[in-house]
Amino acid sequence: MATDLQQRILAFLNGGPGNFDELALEVFEFQRAHNPTYRAFCDPRPPITRWEEIPAVPTSAFKDFQIACFPVSQAVAEFHTSGTTHTRAGKHYFKTLELYDAASRPNFIAHLLPDVASLPVLALTPSPANAPHSSLAHMLGVVAGNDCEFFIERDKLLSDRLTQRLCEMQWSSQPVMLLGTAFAFVHLFDHLGKLRFDLPEGSRAMETGGFKGRSRAITKTELYRLFTHQLGIPTQHIVNEYSMTELSTQFYDETMRIGRQSNRKDVPAWARVLIIDPATGQPAQVGERGLIRVYDLANLWSAVCIQTEDLGIAYADGTFEVLGRVAGAEVRGCSLNAESLRN
Repeated sequence: MATDLQQRILAFLNGGPGNFDELALEVFEFQRAHNPTYRAFCDPRPPITRWEEIPAVPTSAFKDFQIACFPVSQAVAEFHTSGTTHTRAGKHYFKTLELYDAASRPNFIAHLLPDVASLPVLALTPSPANAPHSSLAHMLGVVAGNDCEFFIERDKLLSDRLTQRLCEMQWSSQPVMLLGTAFAFVHLFDHLGKLRFDLPEGSRAMETGGFKGRSRAITKTELYRLFTHQLGIPTQHIVNEYSMTELSTQFYDETMRIGRQSNRKDVPAWARVLIIDPATGQPAQVGERGLIRVYDLANLWSAVCIQTEDLGIAYADGTFEVLGRVAGAEVRGCSLNAESLRN
């Protein structure tokens, strides 16, 4: 059953036939049957007949439980959240990376390479080999492949080497794509100081949010101004990526797809995003703020429905916008913790 379901989801991810509603319900039943923790969470509830009714697993549960439908000793990879000295890191276990990789490639190409077949990539992240538990490093390795150079080693940005590569790209008139966390880009811009580049037309950047560097905090507007001022990359060529360790799918601003800067994110066919009113646990009205809940078919072996602690707004055209993080947020009726599993 699992192999057949995975193959049908893979086909759907690759543009083949399929119905999201039916597949989501099949994935839910599979996860309830094969994950005792999730089954204990779901069983007190009425029968599920619509994908919108699938119980959401909060991201915090990945710190307390093994959210997996297989023995984690069989995992081919595990991605960790960025825990601190005061918090445990969450872990997302993968029985296979086929679905993760299949979800990553077409979405990235559609939003970062809609106009060209490929570009050389400079990544302000560690390499997958140096950061095997980083979902971001793995994703960049998948989407950029051999065209990618990585510029973080031992948690340090290789600023001088990166600056030299930027010079070479400018001198050779070679458009380039820069990928990394907002945190790392702030560090780069601080290092560059008054040094400015005019990267060739067609250059672009993807940043993953956060907007806080080691040296200072920064707004998204100011960060994008620095991309243009110090690198010569216009705002219509800067794309924000939204994802998390607990998901297998990434979401991107529609900016390059529509040819102008936009904060709205597209949702691929194999995912759904609902905005949830935390007071009621029910979907908010279009245009109203709430917490982002993601349904991700590529999460077959973990949890198809993830409740985030991020605030967002959904729009009538199917796009959504991320407004920021609500620390410690909990949606009513969505608490998967040790207390809820004692009975």
